[in-house]
Amino acid sequence: QVQLVESGGQLVQAGGSLRLSCAASGRTFSNYAMGWFRQAPGKAREFVGRISRGGSSTYYADSVKGRFTISRDNAKNTVDLQMNSLKPEDTAVYYCAASTALGVSTFERGYDYWGRGTQVTVSS
Repeated sequence: QVQLVESGGQLVQAGGSLRLSCAASGRTFSNYAMGWFRQAPGKAREFVGRISRGGSSTYYADSVKGRFTISRDNAKNTVDLQMNSLKPEDTAVYYCAASTALGVSTFERGYDYWGRGTQVTVSS
């Protein structure tokens, strides 16, 4: 089993930047691809991006492409989400998730373990 804990969420002004971090413990971190999802009030949870096990490959939702960057440090068991040019519509609870699935999964069912989330609020 893998335990995931997100941190770094806060209130930020539109146009600003924020870096979220997810710390993993338990099984070998490098065995898992890692994803970020978000859930805005009243909306379904949606895929944000994903990084491969070794960190060489990333994939992003169109809504964040060019603004968000995912990175990971397998030595520290962490995965980060750098968010730039934030917009009010980026306001959501952000979750990291671990996946054993091969290939890119943009669906929740493709992920085996989830953190509890961290709140990001972008003011206009």
